Amino acid sequence: MPIDNPKQFLLDLYSSAISAVSAEKCLPQYLPKPVPGGRTIVIGAGKGAAAMAKAVEDHWDGELSGLVVTRYEHGLPCKHIEVVEASHPVPDAAGRDAAKRMLEMVKGLTEKDLVICLVSGGGSALLALPAKNITLEEKQQINRKLLRSGASISEMNCVRKHLSDIKGGRLALACAPAKVVTLLISDIPGDDPGIIASGPTLPDPTTCEDALAILKKYQIDVPANVVKHLESGEGETPKPGDPRFARNENHIIATAQEALEAAAEMARAQGITPYILSDRIEGESRDIALMHAAMAKQVIDRNQPFEKPCVIISGGETTVTVKGNGRGGRNAEFLLSLAIALDKEPGVYAIACDTDGIDGSEDNAGAVYAPDSVARAEEKGIRPRKLLENNDGYGFFDALDDLIVTGPSRTNVNDFRAILII
Repeated sequence: MPIDNPKQFLLDLYSSAISAVSAEKCLPQYLPKPVPGGRTIVIGAGKGAAAMAKAVEDHWDGELSGLVVTRYEHGLPCKHIEVVEASHPVPDAAGRDAAKRMLEMVKGLTEKDLVICLVSGGGSALLALPAKNITLEEKQQINRKLLRSGASISEMNCVRKHLSDIKGGRLALACAPAKVVTLLISDIPGDDPGIIASGPTLPDPTTCEDALAILKKYQIDVPANVVKHLESGEGETPKPGDPRFARNENHIIATAQEALEAAAEMARAQGITPYILSDRIEGESRDIALMHAAMAKQVIDRNQPFEKPCVIISGGETTVTVKGNGRGGRNAEFLLSLAIALDKEPGVYAIACDTDGIDGSEDNAGAVYAPDSVARAEEKGIRPRKLLENNDGYGFFDALDDLIVTGPSRTNVNDFRAILII
């Protein structure tokens, strides 16, 4: 079946992916039963925390109260659960103060009480409570350096856990002896629940030594008190096997794979054969784009490894080692690198967006690419390679009016990419 509007086709795939991993669709079936005679407290953090809290309220039969923290402009009105907004990806005082209040809220609970913890991507920055001998300003600076370093999300969260008084299982220990049921929307390649939002309610197998090795690997200078905190073992996290976690449960309620499968189903409905490449692609955005471009050319030239028409779908979380001062976002960087590598190849269209609706720290979800994108840019005097060198994928697609601006989706299973070959 011919695709009359390739751009709309790709936008439809993205929309179907987002809908498949919404809190309202995914959360209700995982709600625990109310505990007779005990209190139910809802806590949590992440870009999807407000939507998750509202889904709990809409489907909960009984009394509850609580507090969740989400990114600025990601809030939703709730009746019984307070929603606080804070900064992401670099933490701020609002997130720190919310973390302090959350710990106070769960003090003194008993075995009869139930804590429902709602966790989604972004929670690491949003639920920021630096260890007692580390300042918020120091934590902010380390976060900025990590974000620009090219470190993977698991590496960044390893460091964050060991500089925190709430991450890496510490929040669950504060709730003990109450039972903690953690519901998670995964933004982590591989869906390890202990890495999502730096695992505030799960035991942590990583160590202070691991965190030091990551800082050394990416040549990130940190203050002497931070080094001391890690070298002394003061920042060590509770480990698997700790009996204080024995009664707790955790359930991943939405994943990147589910989003990709929903998009694949939408493609089939429109007569295009989908191929899911992977839900856990990591690496430099511009390098991952080169691999995708090579695959697209192989399909065009040799009908290998897939026959056209087809759409290649993938997820995961790429990274950008920032060397320029342009307006970026890892999805815009991926698409700009793809555009250069395809070199005006006819018949290839692509979309790359973050499923949370925000590409990095910009105001767009991502962008779309068409065979004429580079030619249209050159007509405007834009040099694509120069913009890529400056990490300015946003600027490239903004000039073409090809940015995708959706606003917050209030969910987050990381990158969504689809390459249509016709």
